Amino acid sequence: MKVLIAYYSDTGNTEKVAKAIYDSIEHSEKEISLSTDVSDVSDYDLIFCGFPVQSMGLPKKMESFVTGLPEGKKVAYFATHGSLRGGPLAITAFHHAISLGKNLKVMGTFGCRGTVKHGIIDALMKQAEHRGWALEAQSAAGHPDEADLEDAKIFAAAIMIKTRAK
Repeated sequence: MKVLIAYYSDTGNTEKVAKAIYDSIEHSEKEISLSTDVSDVSDYDLIFCGFPVQSMGLPKKMESFVTGLPEGKKVAYFATHGSLRGGPLAITAFHHAISLGKNLKVMGTFGCRGTVKHGIIDALMKQAEHRGWALEAQSAAGHPDEADLEDAKIFAAAIMIKTRAK
């Protein structure tokens, strides 16, 4: 099986998760690359697509990558975010990612917290409607941590098993 881990990382959080996923994949040909550096995905059996959640969605660079994937391609999404795991902002971002693809076969999703830039938190603290999220995002400092990266490895292993079975 040939596997690609394609990601976009703004602060390094998503890159850490991408590398953990890459390191966990065994018995397969694998590559890791920034999504903007990938030109042809036709030979890959599975693509892990990673991104930082931004405004409940994907960064434009990752949107372009996902919309360019060929119909029927097997994908697994992973994301980093300042929200609590399983929170509505991260879930909305995964729904957005899934809606962008042209009949992609989504094998699974994984999200974990990631440190948010202080400038973003400071700006959102000044806006009453975003203050709650900014306070939540402050507690994401230090993430992804070793436990998050171990969870990413477990996710990748499960996706590999699921993909081989189908």
